[in-house]
Amino acid sequence: MSIIEEAQKGNITEEMKTVAAVEGVEPDFVRRGVASGRIVIPVTPYREIRHCGIGKGLTTKVNASIGTSSDIMDIEMEVEKAKVAEAAGADTLMELSTGGDFLEIRRRVIEATSLSVGCVPLYQAFIEAAIKYGSVVDMKEDELFKATADQAKLGTNFMAIHTGINLITMERLKIQGRYGGLCSRGGAFMTAWMVHNEKENPLYSEFDYLLEIMKEHEVTLSMGNGMRAAAVHDATDRAQIQELVMNSELSDRAHDAGVQVIVEGPGHVPIDEIKTNVQLMKRLSGDKPFYVLGPLVSDIAPGYDHIVTAIGASISSAAGCDFLCYVTPAEHLALPNVEDVRTGVITSRIAAHIGDMIKLGKRDQDLAMGRARRDLDWEKMYELAIDPEYARNIRNSRVPEDNEACTMCGDYCALKIVKENFNIAK
Repeated sequence: MSIIEEAQKGNITEEMKTVAAVEGVEPDFVRRGVASGRIVIPVTPYREIRHCGIGKGLTTKVNASIGTSSDIMDIEMEVEKAKVAEAAGADTLMELSTGGDFLEIRRRVIEATSLSVGCVPLYQAFIEAAIKYGSVVDMKEDELFKATADQAKLGTNFMAIHTGINLITMERLKIQGRYGGLCSRGGAFMTAWMVHNEKENPLYSEFDYLLEIMKEHEVTLSMGNGMRAAAVHDATDRAQIQELVMNSELSDRAHDAGVQVIVEGPGHVPIDEIKTNVQLMKRLSGDKPFYVLGPLVSDIAPGYDHIVTAIGASISSAAGCDFLCYVTPAEHLALPNVEDVRTGVITSRIAAHIGDMIKLGKRDQDLAMGRARRDLDWEKMYELAIDPEYARNIRNSRVPEDNEACTMCGDYCALKIVKENFNIAK
């Protein structure tokens, strides 16, 4: 039985107990969420992992994407990225290589982490077709499903699969056009294949066969967002919404078939449209877990897009999204290096926490930090910090004469002045 079928029979699995303990909720709350499709727990029969719950009533999770490119194929660096992402507090990884030996890279990354690992099998199928036949548009449909099954057998926990791109979605795209084009690599591959071959997307036309593969290998299906906006001026347009409608309908079919499902959301979205996007997705999909790619709220800050994303991600989380895909300082510029990955994870964790302060009312850690600062308890402040080592290193790099204060205020620290003269502790 799949984990959905277990939940629907009233059975609380070990995975559900683990998630409940981490989240501080009752196991039956998690079971009911899995049974209804409001919560997913990516699993796999092929390896031991640290289980992570994603969905309504749980803390917002952060994904870190890694992987080679056609220009930089360094497996050791990708393994190091996986380790750094986990150490920095990522909840999941996506291994998205587009260069080198795909299965070997994924095998090495999976061996290096205890986290759930996701992938996009479409990348492998199209790129191997380009190498074998000379063009991505010559990919054979069976090769797409074979790549999906092969990657599942490695112990991949969830897969972004571009099911919502179909002839209807394509028609909306052609009628309206785009200011920023398509930023989804999967969306670009599939639309090019469909136009050249004058055929329907096989992931849509053969969706039941896809579900058979997903269920056999206990893979969580993440409904890929191939029509997401590549510029804020394209946000919430007809093509994006049409794909969301398709993905929402297919997500119901997936859940009914016993396959866990996540629905992915838009990439570049101005602040005033974020809440609408979250609410629309939640309403159309029946409150299934929402995976937001970004969102970036402005297009003019290359090199700082991790900050641009943190703004959008915190608003998304507060509005009800469940899962954030990080963005690194290298976004739109280069393949992320190890330090980019670490920075991206920490930044998105901050955004997730800010959202959870609103969505779940989780403010105890901030209250404790406020008291620690009032009391000039530096060790407690480090303990409560999202990144204790970084905070400690900054202070130690500019050592104050007075160990209670810091070099920002020195002798005129407001907190120390108050602490020495009267008590306003609360």
